[in-house]
Amino acid sequence: MSGTTTAGSGSVRTADSPWRNWAGNVTSRPVREVSPASAEELAEAVRRAAEDGLRVKTVGTGHSFTSIAATDGVLIRPGLLTGIRRIDRESMTVTVESGTPLKRLNVALAREGLSLTNMGDIMEQTVAGATSTGTHGTGRDSASIAEQIRELELVTASGELLTCSAKENPEVFAAARIGLGALGVVTAITFAVEPVFLLTAREEPMTFDRVTSEFDALHAENEHFEFYWFPHTDNCNTKRNNRSAGPAAPPGRVSSWVEDELLSNGLFQVACSLGRAVPPVIPSIAKLSSRALSARTYTDIPYKVFTSPRRVRFLEMEYALPREAAVAALRELKAMVERSPLKVSFPVEVRTAPADDIALSTASGRETAYIAVHLYKGTPHRAYFTAVERIMTAHGGRPHWGKVHTRDAAYFSGVYPRFAEFTALRDRLDPDRLFANDYLRRVLGD
Repeated sequence: MSGTTTAGSGSVRTADSPWRNWAGNVTSRPVREVSPASAEELAEAVRRAAEDGLRVKTVGTGHSFTSIAATDGVLIRPGLLTGIRRIDRESMTVTVESGTPLKRLNVALAREGLSLTNMGDIMEQTVAGATSTGTHGTGRDSASIAEQIRELELVTASGELLTCSAKENPEVFAAARIGLGALGVVTAITFAVEPVFLLTAREEPMTFDRVTSEFDALHAENEHFEFYWFPHTDNCNTKRNNRSAGPAAPPGRVSSWVEDELLSNGLFQVACSLGRAVPPVIPSIAKLSSRALSARTYTDIPYKVFTSPRRVRFLEMEYALPREAAVAALRELKAMVERSPLKVSFPVEVRTAPADDIALSTASGRETAYIAVHLYKGTPHRAYFTAVERIMTAHGGRPHWGKVHTRDAAYFSGVYPRFAEFTALRDRLDPDRLFANDYLRRVLGD
């Protein structure tokens, strides 16, 4: 970068190289990048961009597969907006700067004897990026990370610093917890937390027919249930996480390395590379891979159970369906793969969430099951993802805001009962579309 100037302790610099997301499928070239060190500096950057006629987007770690953070205007990098502002043990909340990576938050909370109730399966994202796109884990009773927000601070298009909660600016709070970057720039988030607890994870292979026939029971009997189906096989790997009185019994260092690094990352990377080069071998590799992971049980603190390292790069599409439609959709997906010439090297991931009350949450107003499909980076994905999307939309599916999809505002107005509520709020907070980009124009309209 060149042409760097300082504003307070932050920086403004001319962008002389393009920005790329984690997966490498999205590129944009902003005019300048701003790294504010305070909410006030961020508000000033927003006001200056408006004066210069430039659009504004914020990017965290770039883990979205859509172009939700792409801009040809001003790119806000929140790397200096990190750390915990305060912990309130009376209300059991923690207020954290928006650029704080989830992994740093989890470690810091654990040191304080605290934890989020639920989280996704990776923790590389910033807290604002994760919540703004609807990142979620799996849970019978506990919902997405955004649902755990109790208050947030937002810089609007006018440069105003707005505090939102169920009591203060409640109409903004109802939408901005998953705001897609369309309502303003989040500067701080207050999460509900609880005393740190233990989870016992039970991982076990099962057949596809057993998992799908027992899906409702497995969901009902476990606080957190998920499974992976390996295409071209009848094999699945299931994971059941439930609270435990202890004692802690984490996986051994060697067995953990074998499962999480050697098999799930190292050998899987080799297998994916081979499959991309020689697609006909993928079904044989899938049969071997699906049998390599053995049953295991361990007990640890939440973030060490919920999350795992993901070093193999991929593209992903994920749809949220009414939970009662999940099994039918999965069976259709399996039948489609079996009758097609497609060769799919990545497993299909299935998770659940309870209904919530966030306007554009993929679980808004309905019990939800998530079906996620992946392909190794560099593998042609259009045919597979198009076929999957056709199945999911037939069941009223809602695509994850940060993962590959082709849906537009006309579609979303039909699957989100509160879509018009969100767009009306956007009209009020950002009438000139300072925070717009091509992606938001597609999914929200002009």
